[in-house]
Amino acid sequence: MVAIAYEEIVKAPKALLHDHLDGGLRPATVVELAEAVGHRLPATDPAELGRWFVESADSGSLERYLETFAHTVAVMQTEDALFRVAAECALDLAADGVVYAEVRYAPEQHLEQGLRLEQVVESVLAGFESGAAQAAGAGRPIRIGTLLTAMRHAARSQEIAELSVRYRDHGVVGFDIAGAEAGFPPTRHLDAFEYLQRENSHFTIHAGEAFGLPSIWQAIQWCGADRLGHGVRIVDDITVGEQPVLGRLAAYVRDKRIPLELCPSSNVQTGAAASIAEHPIGLLRDLRFRVTVNTDNRLMSGTSMSREMALLVEAFGYGWAELQWFTINAMKSAFIPFDERLAIINETIKPAYAKLLG
Repeated sequence: MVAIAYEEIVKAPKALLHDHLDGGLRPATVVELAEAVGHRLPATDPAELGRWFVESADSGSLERYLETFAHTVAVMQTEDALFRVAAECALDLAADGVVYAEVRYAPEQHLEQGLRLEQVVESVLAGFESGAAQAAGAGRPIRIGTLLTAMRHAARSQEIAELSVRYRDHGVVGFDIAGAEAGFPPTRHLDAFEYLQRENSHFTIHAGEAFGLPSIWQAIQWCGADRLGHGVRIVDDITVGEQPVLGRLAAYVRDKRIPLELCPSSNVQTGAAASIAEHPIGLLRDLRFRVTVNTDNRLMSGTSMSREMALLVEAFGYGWAELQWFTINAMKSAFIPFDERLAIINETIKPAYAKLLG
């Protein structure tokens, strides 16, 4: 098999389900916005700051990884800053060949300068719209849906869930909870999930990243999650031998086609996997789980969708057929209407990969 060139991966259409807005800023933007508000950074040279984010996130600890967000969230406290960050996010993803993305953030983290939740949401939506329009004008169309996240250690999940429903006809496609898993199980937010189910709304839950099978079980069986944010620890319920044996939870996840939002580089950084080559994504793909590939935090991981795909090509010898499979899995699992998902698969993804597959 001829190795796939990175430049070709960039051109191929990709779909992204798990990307954090506050984890994907351009280092130069962080420097400029920090200077404007007087926030002190670990470094003021963009290249040096970019390296600092990646090195700090490489600790092997989810808690330490999450600490790096103090600097990005600090510069995202005004309508103008939120608009700019969202617009640049859309442009950066489109330039990387992403044709569909769901980008998430926690509105409650952007209220320090007096913004209301509605102002935060509307500023981000306007930024995505502007960035997507610029990208389309440059011949790189992208569709972006927004996920509103509630912090699992806080007590605003019901409020954020209601906010996601209020804006679901304006670009918000779903809800999520995020933050440290240990000690903050998803069942703490059961009222919010039951409300979303009654409202016929979509939601994903960060589960099975730093914490194991109980987190995944609660997210699915108690809370009713449509997808698992990460979910990499489902591998703990698989006995690997001559013939892999799935436990009841792993079998349920596979049988129900519950999508796994796997983020290889991020998982290595937080210690959920020892290396890309040892990442459970290889086993989970072989067992035909509904595997998707994602960036998580492009700034903290120094990554992109193309880089994540290239790392998998290098580690597992994947070709265009596997990359198309990951991409279609993600598109099938998106929180937009079925006919819109189908249109992107049939009109954009499949024709492009048909050429690549030759």
